[in-house]
Amino acid sequence: MKTELILTALFTAATLTASLAQTPVTVKKNTTTRHGPEKGALIIIGGGGATPEIWKRFVQLAGGKEKAKIVVITAAGGDSAAYDTKSVDLVKRETGIADVTLLHTNDLKEANSEKFVAPIRAATGVYIVGGRQWRIADSYLNTLTHQAFQELLDRGGVISGTSAGASIQGSFLWRGDTKGAHILVGDHTQGLGFLKNSVIDQHLFRRNRQFDLVEFVKNAPELIGIGLDEATSVVVQRDTLEVVGRSYASIYDYNTIIGAGAKHVQGNREVSTASNGPFFFLYEGQKYDLKERKVIEAPRERETVLGSKGR
Repeated sequence: MKTELILTALFTAATLTASLAQTPVTVKKNTTTRHGPEKGALIIIGGGGATPEIWKRFVQLAGGKEKAKIVVITAAGGDSAAYDTKSVDLVKRETGIADVTLLHTNDLKEANSEKFVAPIRAATGVYIVGGRQWRIADSYLNTLTHQAFQELLDRGGVISGTSAGASIQGSFLWRGDTKGAHILVGDHTQGLGFLKNSVIDQHLFRRNRQFDLVEFVKNAPELIGIGLDEATSVVVQRDTLEVVGRSYASIYDYNTIIGAGAKHVQGNREVSTASNGPFFFLYEGQKYDLKERKVIEAPRERETVLGSKGR
């Protein structure tokens, strides 16, 4: 059987299983962007800790440390994370934000209660910790909490997450199997979908995962694949992605994988947007247009004229 048929069968079976297991709340999704949020911002971190620049951007997008109200989501860490305040302490220490609340459940009934979602409705930002991404899906997928996350974006807030908290932000949940992260397409395949039509991997170089998304995206051309090294993030506002952090983000696009679309015309010149390989890297400060699927070239600095005026 061809790889495409195998992936399609796995995707269909796992998605049906996941959807049947969840509560039937219809989560509002925007339709004006191809991938990113219509309003608000996403900070998707590849694990291994965040840099000061990433935390600084989080504070800015959350409204500044004096006004920000942050909710820390710890479901990925398992039951013990309900009583572990180290993630709250981390956010407070790194950001200087005083109003930081821990929110944890693995109970769908609780995740569907107004009392539980009240802190999210008052928040300007959410931070989702790492662990196992399937636990986040089991706790929040298609619940009032899931809807409250989307509403936070709709009012201009920011959702950030690291490692598992990065992958869950995609629409297709990569490495979501309960048996282990080595299973790429597993028994949980639906993410929270803040970044629409996407699949996200993390710990890219540390765990030698550079090539893992290639075949999958080749057989799912509607998806954009994003791989993130540790201490590296992408900040997404509408359909613009910007890399912030110490290392690289990789982009997996169907046209790049099959060898088409590695170049595009900008002005009167043809510029390269990718390597000749099946993916390409972006470094800190570089931006990418998710809608047009191309690198946003930084404007050239104006040439300075040396010498005296009029020379």
